[in-house]
Amino acid sequence: MREKLAAQLYTLRNEAKKDFPALLREVKKMGWAAVQIDGLHGYSAQEIAAEVKANGLKTAGMHVGLQRLTKDLDAVLEEARLFETKDLICHSLPDELMHTQGYIDVRANLLDAAEKVRGSGCRIGYHNHDFEFHTIIDGKFALQYMLENPDIYAEIDTYWVKKADQDPLAFIKNYAGRMPILHLKDMTADERRTFAEIGTGIIDFAPILKWGLENGVEWFAVEQDYCPGNPLDSLAISYENLVKLEQMLQVS
Repeated sequence: MREKLAAQLYTLRNEAKKDFPALLREVKKMGWAAVQIDGLHGYSAQEIAAEVKANGLKTAGMHVGLQRLTKDLDAVLEEARLFETKDLICHSLPDELMHTQGYIDVRANLLDAAEKVRGSGCRIGYHNHDFEFHTIIDGKFALQYMLENPDIYAEIDTYWVKKADQDPLAFIKNYAGRMPILHLKDMTADERRTFAEIGTGIIDFAPILKWGLENGVEWFAVEQDYCPGNPLDSLAISYENLVKLEQMLQVS
């Protein structure tokens, strides 16, 4: 399983701004097989793609804003070529689109992008938060509405599903074979219900990992939006706990 573990670089956004190449070396040293790109922080795609490759890392998709997917798709595809990845994930939405018509329009935009990349080998995906569970369209959550067309791939985030008071394992089961990247993120057990290192919170990841390995998940990407201390320390804890879970799954 550890060959499928990726660090989502939004976790390390402040560190990347200081010295992106040095950061990639630290991520590789920690044991991660891949990184998921979330911005270049003033560096060129050519430079960072070369550093990723030089450090023996792979790229587990790119998080891309809706504006770039709709207005700058050719440049995004060139970046995907450089990073040798095929997953282009819309990572969030502006507040003004978080309503029924907004989701309808976004789905249309993502389907248009999916049609444009058809034949290139690339896939268009969508990463959720909890706000997509606050709107109902045609009797279903806005997130379910957005993902009901198989041309839009799912990138479900376990924390945000839990934040919306849904069961992460039950929810991801709707997207077997359609979720190349699964976002792993834990939640604290206290009343804050905030971000936690994998294995230190309330989400049971063992059945989630087992399901993912059996149902087409290519990358398990760990993201921690905010960390209590050094984000590298938080990622190290998450990695170590995932390796322990891997060993437990092999025994069982």
